[in-house]
Amino acid sequence: MITTGILSGCASGSKENPKDDFTWQVDRFDDVKVLKYQVPGFETLNPDQKILIYYLSQAALCGRDILYDQNFKYNLPIRRTLEAVYINYEGDRAAEEFKALEKYLKKIWFANGIHHHYSMDKFIPEFSEQYFDNVVNSIPEDKLPLDFGKKDHLLAVIKPAMFDPELYKKRVCLDSDKDMIVNSAMNYYEEGITQTEVEEFYGKMVTDDDLTPVSYGLNSKLVKDNGQLVERKWKLCGMYSQTIDKILFWLNKALPYAENEVQKKTIQQLISYYKSGDLKTFDEYSVTWVKDTVSEVDFVNGFIEVYGDPLGYKASWEAIVNFKNIEATKRTETISEWAQWFEDNSPIDNKFKKKEVKGVSAKVITVATLGGDYFPPTPIGINLPNSDWIRRDHGSKSVTIENITHAYSQASKGDGFADEFVLREDDKERMEKYGSLADNLHTDLHECLGHGSGVLAPGVKGDELKNYGSTLEEARADLFALYYLADPKMVEIGLIPNLDVAKAEYAKYMMNGLMTQLTRIQPGKNVEESHMRNRKLIAEWCYEKGLADNVIEKIVENGKTYIVVNDFDKLRGLFADLLREVQRIKSEGDFDAGKKLVESYGVKVDPELHNEVMERYAKLDLAPYSGFINPILHPVQGDDGKIIDVVIEYQNSFTEQMLHYSENFSYLPSKN
Repeated sequence: MITTGILSGCASGSKENPKDDFTWQVDRFDDVKVLKYQVPGFETLNPDQKILIYYLSQAALCGRDILYDQNFKYNLPIRRTLEAVYINYEGDRAAEEFKALEKYLKKIWFANGIHHHYSMDKFIPEFSEQYFDNVVNSIPEDKLPLDFGKKDHLLAVIKPAMFDPELYKKRVCLDSDKDMIVNSAMNYYEEGITQTEVEEFYGKMVTDDDLTPVSYGLNSKLVKDNGQLVERKWKLCGMYSQTIDKILFWLNKALPYAENEVQKKTIQQLISYYKSGDLKTFDEYSVTWVKDTVSEVDFVNGFIEVYGDPLGYKASWEAIVNFKNIEATKRTETISEWAQWFEDNSPIDNKFKKKEVKGVSAKVITVATLGGDYFPPTPIGINLPNSDWIRRDHGSKSVTIENITHAYSQASKGDGFADEFVLREDDKERMEKYGSLADNLHTDLHECLGHGSGVLAPGVKGDELKNYGSTLEEARADLFALYYLADPKMVEIGLIPNLDVAKAEYAKYMMNGLMTQLTRIQPGKNVEESHMRNRKLIAEWCYEKGLADNVIEKIVENGKTYIVVNDFDKLRGLFADLLREVQRIKSEGDFDAGKKLVESYGVKVDPELHNEVMERYAKLDLAPYSGFINPILHPVQGDDGKIIDVVIEYQNSFTEQMLHYSENFSYLPSKN
């Protein structure tokens, strides 16, 4: 066996078959718990598939520094300085301030920077500037990142960013009353560039007669050169070239192990895109990737999602490597087979329905490695590509990540949440019996059909909704899933045993949207994150519109507020009404109506209810956020030196994995 930077942590169970007493949680700090996930079925793959996963996984780990730099321009020197202290400090490591420094570093590792991954607010250290000066000055200078000059110059750069609460306070600002570019700390635009300049720069690129526009701005940083706006492309021999070169090394290693010619072409096109930075090549790659519905192993690697840009132009770097869960995929294949029926019977206006649903593919996957913006916080479902015209002409690919949802479920067993927040016993019983199935089907419908449904009106480009676009798109997909989860067709085609599955999801969704997700908001803050805004928008709108019929009720018992659904059928009707309007807003690019909907229902927080929820949640001692560490893939070498197999090990230390990644997959300078 050969190893490439293998960690020294203990395995839980055998390397390929974790025991029943698998330890799901490996760390807990602040508002976060860090979990492990299992990779069932990995040992049944053939050796070439395992080797393909190994090489793709190495590529998935290489881009970590890109995301740090994208999130904030000083993330890398801050992280590296703290890591140098953590590794080399010889003082009192039991001191409270050192423990606070360790917690701050863990929060940065988890969020890929100094801003919270959900709220986008900057973390403020719980140790003093003086203490920080002392510990940094105790570290040999050659152990520190010195891209900014000597130690005193380094501290002069990073200390204000860390300790000044008014400086770089928000990674992504979605306040439409402010200049969202100037007031966001993300590093997609050079400081000093305004929102108006960005909108004018990219607004000129898209023309009404271009039916297949590229995603302008997706893979570049916008800067000024002699007063003129120009793009610094993220590509080989461009910005982030040092890391992209390593990604290309591993993608080229993976090529000979491609399962078929389509997958081989996909990897080749991705390599070409990384080399050229040409967005037309990216679209060609995306089309080929969508058409690959045969390969058992699959992956995403690149600049994809735009949640980190308040204007939705720039994409964060992300990666995932996975293989198909063949048995569970039967569920999503059934959904795909009925995609045209779902589209035809959608409650939206007929003129916004797809006349012919093309290329809708969906599968349940087992993830083997997570990277970039998928790690450590991890999605449970993905639908790509994002380009509207590719969806229209070629379709989309959707996945539900079932080993991640399983890990969430296992880690939350017996946590007391349902007893504290669910009032009615019949709701508890339905959630206990059908909750897992309901969650997975909601994700399936959301990703496979929700995001893939509907069409834009002629002349609508797709970027008209600006900072509200992500929230409204997530709302559209959620509403589609919620509406159809309670359709008798779901029973008819064998996806659910009865409509109690929908009732379980409806009760939980309304409780979460109206109340329990508030645990993720700091006191006095509004809702900022797009997915949270989406859930709040749907729940608050349905609550208000259903007041006359008491569809949803807020009940107070023993000083505790509970959310209960009294009429599931009427709630489904409300979902239909809101879906119809949200689809109209997207299809027509109605910015004003979209803004009004989000600002009216998705942003403001009731402070009294918020305080109550926080107090009740605190008594349960639960962490509202979860993320993961990756398993370790060990390549096995044959007598001739070639890799002949790969075995999997489950490690137990978040800190060891993060330090390992920083040592072995960190290629960018601290100053980019």
